[in-house]
Amino acid sequence: MTYCIAIKVDRGLVFAADTRTSAGVDDVRTYNKLHSFQFPGERVFVLMSAGNLATTQAVLAAIKRDLQAENDGPSIRTLSSMYEVAEYVGTLSKRAQKQVDASEGSATVETTLILGGQIAGEEPQVYLIYPLGNYITVSPESPFLQIGEHKYGKPILDRIIRQQTTLEDAARCALVSLDSTMRSNLSVGPPLDLAVVPTDALDITHRMRLDTDTPYYAELKESWARNLESIFSKLPRFDWEAGRAPGTGHPDDGAEAGGASASVLRLR
Repeated sequence: MTYCIAIKVDRGLVFAADTRTSAGVDDVRTYNKLHSFQFPGERVFVLMSAGNLATTQAVLAAIKRDLQAENDGPSIRTLSSMYEVAEYVGTLSKRAQKQVDASEGSATVETTLILGGQIAGEEPQVYLIYPLGNYITVSPESPFLQIGEHKYGKPILDRIIRQQTTLEDAARCALVSLDSTMRSNLSVGPPLDLAVVPTDALDITHRMRLDTDTPYYAELKESWARNLESIFSKLPRFDWEAGRAPGTGHPDDGAEAGGASASVLRLR
């Protein structure tokens, strides 16, 4: 399985992905799911994938082939907007799925992609490209996109990520989201890839690969777990823990609520 995250905040973009691929419980491998294409001073793109590995590799091969071609056909370097690049990648994905489907028969050949980056003169943008080639983008209300096994890591993103979140906090949040997912799902695993693209830098200014023994990642995991436990221990106590009479801590409970509590105590 896979888990990839792209976050767009006022100061730029953050991308993070795991590297685990699996063809069964006894065939677990590491594969890079975060791919970058950089043209310093002109444009920068990050492409992340979840789904059929053969389809993903076919899409990447087509992108590289078009970049090397000498004709004037479309490529991620010649298209004039992020919108056009998203359409182009969606078209390549549909074509690759047809090609892989012919060779793999009944196997699932779909792939879902996240494309993000910036072209000089435009603002940074992120797109989620579905297997059918259509796509959506982020919004002020939902400034992040996820693909793969996303449900375990979504709550922390919902609580923390806003447009005004700093790039560094967005990067930390992405790593915590991945770590939370790995604790609940063995199909998502390290090493983790992280890339940061500040607005108008037109380059990946920070890129990291973090494994379980990477000092920063080990410290982040330990700090998050310790502080989470500390905050949990400070949550409001129940009436019976604080030694209060049932219902006295809640002025709006009324006699009925207090009576219900009292009857529960009598049943003990």
